Amino acid sequence: MYNFNFCCPTRVIFGKGSIAELPKYIDKNKKVLMIYGGGSIKRNGVYDQVKKALEGYNLYEFGGIEPNPKYETCMKAVELIKREGIEFLLAVGGGSTLDGTKFIAAASKYEGEDAYNDIVVNGIEIKEALPLADVITLPATGSEMNSGAVISRLSTDEKLPFNSEKVFPQFSIIDPEVTYSLPLRQTLNGIVDTFVHVMEQYCTYDVNTPLQDDWAIGIMRTLIKEAPKVLANPTDYDTRANIFWCATCGLNNWISQGVAQDWATHMIGHELTAFYGIDHGQSLAIVEPRLLKNQKVTKSKKLAKLARELFGFNESVDLKAADLAIDAIEKFYNSIGVKTRLADYEIDAQEAAERVRDRFKARNTHLGEKGAVDADATYEILRNC
Repeated sequence: MYNFNFCCPTRVIFGKGSIAELPKYIDKNKKVLMIYGGGSIKRNGVYDQVKKALEGYNLYEFGGIEPNPKYETCMKAVELIKREGIEFLLAVGGGSTLDGTKFIAAASKYEGEDAYNDIVVNGIEIKEALPLADVITLPATGSEMNSGAVISRLSTDEKLPFNSEKVFPQFSIIDPEVTYSLPLRQTLNGIVDTFVHVMEQYCTYDVNTPLQDDWAIGIMRTLIKEAPKVLANPTDYDTRANIFWCATCGLNNWISQGVAQDWATHMIGHELTAFYGIDHGQSLAIVEPRLLKNQKVTKSKKLAKLARELFGFNESVDLKAADLAIDAIEKFYNSIGVKTRLADYEIDAQEAAERVRDRFKARNTHLGEKGAVDADATYEILRNC
């Protein structure tokens, strides 16, 4: 196991009716900005719950954060914050709303000329950010219990991550009941996103971390068991609760301590979203099986363990077992209605492969736990998608 230094300061308030607890954790003397997306929180009642809980607060609002939060939109919120002297940010919505809020929190305290280029592209140290919290309504990104975010920029067709301890949410409220009304597509995207988050941290090479491996496999096993249940009964509280806690634990850094990590599937998927607007979860379901095939040899031990312990195969040869695991993962996605080929979304694989290869060559990109996924490897992966 590698050395690690772990801290997660986020308080999690989980369960039915938890939105009503907001006043316990936000100073009533602060100017609060509620940040949300396209309006789903007004249709599902979450907006009204938050407004009721914060009645009497000096509460401002900023709506319109996109499913892939845009730098250009976020900077409009920054302007509002500076103009009105906002002191606390409350993200209400899915992971994209929270990711956007994390960037807004950092950009509001940044005095440079190009916050995206400096904070996201170049990854400068963020020395100060506005305090923030969230009412998270979509199990997917795990952003509610970590310090990362992904932000897009329209002007350059970019979608890139950043990370800073300064943007950990002070608290996250998770009420699984608010997910009952989620569109099926969002529910499925969230399940895939969570599964791939876990794979990015688990499926590399072995450094003797049996506890982390078992945690990871446990999350994936729970997702496989619960996914059909939520399709059959979207208002089953226990199922929704289990899926949401999987999403949170899939990226709260518990399973990543002391292990090697990958993240190539995500970085390639981000490019597909940036170029073609495809949903994040859909992009991951497309890329992951082909990437695992491409990197099968170096990942064979972890994939073989997955085949035996998660999917129940008895194959003794690691490379053969690895193939069985990869096929089983793709079958799982297909079984819940998530398509796994670029053609399913009317995207030409050859064109996509060339566009992403050229961008990665220009950046001298090397991805994966061993840096083996370069521009040419990416081209082969996407060409086979």
